[in-house]
Amino acid sequence: MEFKNVTANPKANIYFDGKVVSHGITLEDGSSKTFGVIFQGEYHFGTEKAEIMTIIDGSCTVLLDGADKASQHKAGESFDVPENSGFTITVGADNCQYICSYLD
Repeated sequence: MEFKNVTANPKANIYFDGKVVSHGITLEDGSSKTFGVIFQGEYHFGTEKAEIMTIIDGSCTVLLDGADKASQHKAGESFDVPENSGFTITVGADNCQYICSYLD
């Protein structure tokens, strides 16, 4: 996947003692995305905007806030996260790389 004509923020967003690292970009149309890597572990994220998480390498298990059942996702798959909610993501031995698209 390639993004053209973007403004990149070179400073990393580092969460959970370095176990989740991402970088942000703003596209020509003003929309924004982050992309990065999630290392082995379990992490909870809150959301303000709705987002689409696309897994580009590895795999993960995701439990959306308020859901009864977790879902599994591998490279090439996506999951939606509603605005003003959150999710718990669990990554096994293989790291998980992702692209997060924020929806307005």
